[in-house]
Amino acid sequence: MKHLKTLLFAAVLIVGTSFMNAQSKVAHINTQDLVEAMPAMQSAKAELEKLAKTYETDIQTMATELQNKVKQYDAEASSKTQEENTKRMQEVQGMETSIRQYQAQAQQDLAKKEAELLEPILKQAKDAVVKVAKAQGFQYVLDSTAGQGVILADGKDLLADVKTELGF
Repeated sequence: MKHLKTLLFAAVLIVGTSFMNAQSKVAHINTQDLVEAMPAMQSAKAELEKLAKTYETDIQTMATELQNKVKQYDAEASSKTQEENTKRMQEVQGMETSIRQYQAQAQQDLAKKEAELLEPILKQAKDAVVKVAKAQGFQYVLDSTAGQGVILADGKDLLADVKTELGF
């Protein structure tokens, strides 16, 4: 009987130890807050806003030029031949088309520039999260950004530690 108790105790101890080893350390971080707080993100936003304003100014200039042409052509329409008015209408339509094409190209350029600027920032953030998580012994890090699927984030929040790692 004493031998059975010792054997049972040893079995419980082994099962308990293996259960504790099987537990994974999990942390969480709001990556959106992290990226938005990074100084590199602030300069990237400023650069994107500057580029967007440049495109917006160009589009406004083109639109004003188009409006002026339309007013001029409308005022002169009665004194011109049908053929001239048709040519003018085609010119106005061509200007409208070029403005729409320029807007589409501007949007594509902005999206490309945004991706180009964000890639190194996101990589830096991810590398810092991985470094901090490994240093603190975490096996999993969940993204607690709203809408990412984490319902309860009651464990260790790595945001402050990762900000320290990144130097801000």
